[in-house]
This record gives sequence, structure tokens and C-alpha cells, in this order.
Amino acid sequence: MIRLQFHSPHLQADIPLAASKSESNRALIINALSPQPARLQKLASARDTQTMIRLLASDEHRLDVLDAGTTMRFLTAYAAATGRDSLLTGTARMKQRPIGILVDALRQLGAEIRYLEKEGYPPIQIQGKPLQGSEIRIRGDVSSQFISALLMVAPRVAGGLTLHLTGKIGSRPYIEMTRKLMQLFGAQSQWKGDSLIVPEQSYRAVPYRIESDWSGASYWYSMAALSQSAELKLLGLRQDSTQGDAAIAEVMTHFGVTTRFQEDGVLIQKNGTVSQQGFSQDFSDIPDMAQTVAVVAAALHVPVRMSGLESLRIKETDRIAALQQELAKFGVRMEEEEEGEFVIRGDFRAEAARIHTYEDHRMAMAFAPLALRLPYLEIEDPAVVGKSYPEFWEHVVALGGVIT
Repeated sequence: MIRLQFHSPHLQADIPLAASKSESNRALIINALSPQPARLQKLASARDTQTMIRLLASDEHRLDVLDAGTTMRFLTAYAAATGRDSLLTGTARMKQRPIGILVDALRQLGAEIRYLEKEGYPPIQIQGKPLQGSEIRIRGDVSSQFISALLMVAPRVAGGLTLHLTGKIGSRPYIEMTRKLMQLFGAQSQWKGDSLIVPEQSYRAVPYRIESDWSGASYWYSMAALSQSAELKLLGLRQDSTQGDAAIAEVMTHFGVTTRFQEDGVLIQKNGTVSQQGFSQDFSDIPDMAQTVAVVAAALHVPVRMSGLESLRIKETDRIAALQQELAKFGVRMEEEEEGEFVIRGDFRAEAARIHTYEDHRMAMAFAPLALRLPYLEIEDPAVVGKSYPEFWEHVVALGGVIT
């Protein structure tokens, strides 16, 4: 456990953001599927990405993804498409995260996959067999990682692949990130209505530099919003980003934070104009931003109506339940008014509290900015940030935070 304090509510610093693990993990899979892999620069230091690097290089039969959901899903498709006999497993929590939708789709393409414990969940045994082209129907509202996993291996499927997405399509920007990176590496795909069509083709390896992580940037936007004044330079972000979480720049205008793109990143500043009337936000495309926004809204007394949170139930923890539990410590309620719509309400109590992180990196980082509004904040298991942003606490200290 750590205790975090800020002695000054005025913030000014340059933050060398961690690289995007979402881009890193996709680039690693695509590069590995290329006939001659190229050099990838500035790969994420996140534990999930380092796990992906290690397992792609491993010749062992048993591949332990630890708690990395993206790695589990991407490697499942990769092993099936490359004929690699593998046993994929992970932590106790990973064994509770469903993978049946992806496995069913791969089985339709000829993959031989069996469950070793609970039906529909890891661990799984994959016996490598050539994948044959087909048209597959898959739900679009559970996890875009299933869709991205299939898209990336589709060029290796004999005859190509057509994915028909049914129902509401969530996290569409992550699908677009996958398509843009595939295109960069020479593989074409196209939308036709709610269907994605990928011909059989070969990737062309190209050198690529990973962008900084917009998900990680969101916590510095929170710091700015909860400060009295702020001028923070977030290094390595691009205006033409492939990352859907770049939408946080627009969302944070409701909390009085402005964004200016510069050659080496973005400059964010606190302008003091907070929307007390509140706003509505659909998080279908940016689910990882939900915790960040909920916490800032609570502290600034901004009523927010949140929808598109379906996928939060199957993340590292049930993030909706976790948010409700931790926000209640400050007198704030996160209530479901209509099916799938939650409202943040209550008078925020600026009292010191201890945050339980639920083995979820985003719970630790989303709540950390509250220390700017409290005498101090205690955070259990701070090491969880290593999953996506190992340097986070180091950067907090550089900003003026005091950790004991």
C-alpha cells in the first residue's frame, strides 16, 4: 500500500508517456505474421506487451499469459492460424474471462481447440491445422479484441475471411486501429455494411514506431481537471492517432481541460470552465475511459449519464461494481437508472480514504488524481499499474506527488 499526497494544486511538467500497449500488441502479432519481420520501435514497457514479446519468441508448448487478456485472445488466433500446437493458460482471474466466442469462430475455420477446465474459458489446448476461408457471424458487443484477433490472422486464412458483426458494435475505434495497422503492413480489408471482408494475402513488414498511450494520457487529463491550475506536456501523442481513446481530449473539455497539439505531443491546460449542468457520454467506443471520467465527475460534482459500459463487466475485474464500491467511500453513487445507463450522483466528501484496486491497473490510476482534492489517498497494491503503465508512480512523483 502507498499513501499519496500533493502539497501543491498547481501542476506543470513534461510527461514522457508510456507507449501504447494496444498498438504494440497488434503490431507484434502482425509483424510475427509477416514473412520477414521488421523492427518495431518504442514497444510498450507494459507487462501485457512484455508478456506478448516473450511468448511470441518462446518455443514452449505451454504459454502462460498471466493476466493479459489481449495477449490471450490474440495468441489464441495466432496459434490457430500458424499451426502452432499450444496450451494457453493464465491467472485465476484469466480463467474467469470468457473466450468462447473467439474459439467458436476459429473452430468454424477448421481450428481444433478444446477446453481443459471450464467450457468457454481458458485454459485451452490448440492443435495447429490449416484454416479455411468462410463467412462467420460474431457478436460485435462483447469484446473488440475477439474481432481484432480474427482480423489480424484473416490474411493467412485460405480463401480469406468475411466477418458479419451482429448487434451493436462496441469499441469500433479498436477495430479501426487493427485495420489501419494491417494496412500499414500491406494487408487490405473493407467494410460492407456491418461486415468486414479480408482477402487472402501476405503482410509486408515495415519498420514502425509505436505512439504514446492515450489511455495513459487520460490520467494526466484527470490530474489537470482536479488541479487549481495545470500546464502539462504529454509527449509522443499524435493528432492523427489510430487510438480511439484520443477521444478523451474532447470529453475532458466538460471538466475545463483544453488540448493543443504540438510537434512532439500535446499541451493540456486547465481553463476552469466546468460543465455543472452535466453531460451524457456513450463509452461503447472508449470503455477504458469510463473509470477516469466517473472519478473526475464525482470529485467535480458534475452529473454524468454513462452508457455503453457492457464490456466493463468482463475486464480485469467487474469495473462497474468496483467503481460503485470505491466511489461510495466519498459519498458518491453510481446508479443504474435505465438498463445500461448509469448516473454519477452525490456530494463528494473530500476525506482521506483507502482505495482497493481489485487487481485492476485502471482502478489504481483512475483514483490516484483524487489525491489533489484530499489530505491524502491510500492505494492498495500500487504495483498493478505495471500491467499497462509501469512508470506511472515515477511520473506522479515528477509532477509533485509525494508517495510514502
